[in-house]
Amino acid sequence: MDLRPKGSAAVFVLLVLFTLCKFSEAQNLCSAPANLPVILIPENNVIGATVTTLIAEDEVTATITSQNPEGLFSLEGYNLIADTVLDYETFDQNNPYEVNIECTKAGSLSTTLILKIVVEDRNDNPPAFAESQYTLNVDELSKVDTSVGLITATDPDKTDRLYYQLDSPEGEFDLEANFNPSILVKKLLDYDKIKKVTMTLYVQDTPIGSTAEVSHNASTTIVVNIIDIDNRPPWFQPCTETEFGTSKVCISSGYEGTVNLNEQAPGPLSLKPGPVMAIDGDLGRNEPIGYAFLGGNEDSVFQIDTDTGSITMLKPAGVAGPIVLSVMAYQKENADQFATTTVILKVVISSAFPPTFVKPSYEGFISEDAGLDSLVLESKTSNRPLRVQATDQDFSDGYNPNLRFEVVAGTDFSITPEGFILMAKAVAPGTVNLEMRVVDTTNEESSTASLAVEVTPGGQQVKTGEFSSGDMAAVGASLAVVIVLCLVCIGLMVHRIKGHNADWKKISEASVFRSTFGGGSGGPKEGVQYCNEGFQHDGDSGSVNTKLAADLENKLESGLKPQQRRGSAQDKTTPSAVLQTTSSPPPDSSSLAGSETIDSEKEVKPILTKERRNEEGYKAVWFKQDIDPSTKEEVVIIPDAGEADGGREEDDDIEDEDNLRTDMDSDDEEHF
Repeated sequence: MDLRPKGSAAVFVLLVLFTLCKFSEAQNLCSAPANLPVILIPENNVIGATVTTLIAEDEVTATITSQNPEGLFSLEGYNLIADTVLDYETFDQNNPYEVNIECTKAGSLSTTLILKIVVEDRNDNPPAFAESQYTLNVDELSKVDTSVGLITATDPDKTDRLYYQLDSPEGEFDLEANFNPSILVKKLLDYDKIKKVTMTLYVQDTPIGSTAEVSHNASTTIVVNIIDIDNRPPWFQPCTETEFGTSKVCISSGYEGTVNLNEQAPGPLSLKPGPVMAIDGDLGRNEPIGYAFLGGNEDSVFQIDTDTGSITMLKPAGVAGPIVLSVMAYQKENADQFATTTVILKVVISSAFPPTFVKPSYEGFISEDAGLDSLVLESKTSNRPLRVQATDQDFSDGYNPNLRFEVVAGTDFSITPEGFILMAKAVAPGTVNLEMRVVDTTNEESSTASLAVEVTPGGQQVKTGEFSSGDMAAVGASLAVVIVLCLVCIGLMVHRIKGHNADWKKISEASVFRSTFGGGSGGPKEGVQYCNEGFQHDGDSGSVNTKLAADLENKLESGLKPQQRRGSAQDKTTPSAVLQTTSSPPPDSSSLAGSETIDSEKEVKPILTKERRNEEGYKAVWFKQDIDPSTKEEVVIIPDAGEADGGREEDDDIEDEDNLRTDMDSDDEEHF
């Protein structure tokens, strides 16, 4: 039951309404712009920047009563001011900043505003990699597009999207996409060719290739180690590498050595090109290698060291000839990786002495411009080639036909099987010191000698085929002696020719007499046939041979009287022959004296020819120069009795002349 008076109830109601009106006015004293529930402020603001401005009535006073966290904001009139630099990266987005403001006015109830402030993110931070350098390991021969790693960067600006770019030197690697930094293999990798790849990975917060300005970027280094996998067997050394597609093999020519018959060699055998040795074909792995015989050692003469490959003898070899051993090298931890080779051992009969050079050292000379395959000479001024020689005391005469010369560890010069030194390639001026070896190919015994070749600048050395000044002087002296001898011979010949002029005249007179005599004993003959022996033998350089001279003598004697023939038969001297080449009528007796005088005054010339003529009335005789067949001159043919009978010819000519004169006197007496 309400005990209050009715009038008081009305007054109470009025007081409540008045209070509500006053409260409503207090709520509107101030407010946030557009009544936004959240106010945004960009990060990295300057101190004193206005966060927001309150809307308030006149004479309203605004005061910050509290804020969380404290000290971030302040009021200057109705402006909310930032007192610090706000950072989005340190801002908790789930808990916005809160500022409580109270607005008061005289005669009005105060108004309280609760402002929510959120920091807005800006692109103010660069992306970053966790490490400045990354290391990746990739197996060689990995397939293309195989992923080898993922390296990403982070950006404090959480709203930023990052873009990547990879710089690989030879394009060995690339990214799956510019926004996905997964690194892929793009080339087949071979450990023997490349063992490490160093790359740079870039990142930026704007798209690659866009026109937008790059705000921030970063980079890191990536080192990729290529891992050698176990894909190759052992390689015997030395060997020649050959590529076959993506594979590589190394071919060995095997090994050779010699052992003496019925002798057991101590220690490991000496082989060529070196001891039995193999390495892992995967050089980056270097797996341990083992050795074993596969065949050829049926008599158990040899054994091989499992770890080193050295071959030793267990007993002497009893049969001469080659022994071919098959050797296997294998990986100790993976015997499926293996290789084989051959070792050829020649079983020879031992010798007491090795071959040795004649001299322990040699010296030679050659010009730098002599050219390839030119001979090294004994001295700078000689054209005689240098020759090295070796002897073997196992042979009685020191000559071993099974020797081989070679240059040890040198390619500038080579040695022929005869021991001559040849220039094998162009060599600069200076001294080239070499070591030579002579080897007995039957037992591989050898010895060495040194060789020093002085290569002279071009033009300073006498080349092969030229003569030195000493040689030229000797040749000049020899020529002078020859010239003097020639002059002496010429003088003797001139003297001999002058001495024979009188003999020619006497022979001419005899010629006239015999011609006349022939005409008086039956008239002239059609001609005289002679056998041309000189023409039948073209190699004969004489004018008439001895047989021809004898035939001429018989022909002439046929025209003489019997007593004259008997007289001439007693004289064994070969007379000069007279040949008449024409068939003209014989001179009469009245003209005989005149003809004799005319013919005696004619110059008798030896006329010879090599021409065969078949005209009638012409006799084929070999002469040294042509004559005119139309002439009616007489030809005197004098047999060539040689220089040795020169003195005897003179005596014969005088004796013939005397005999002819005697015959002439006898004939005249009979005629008269």
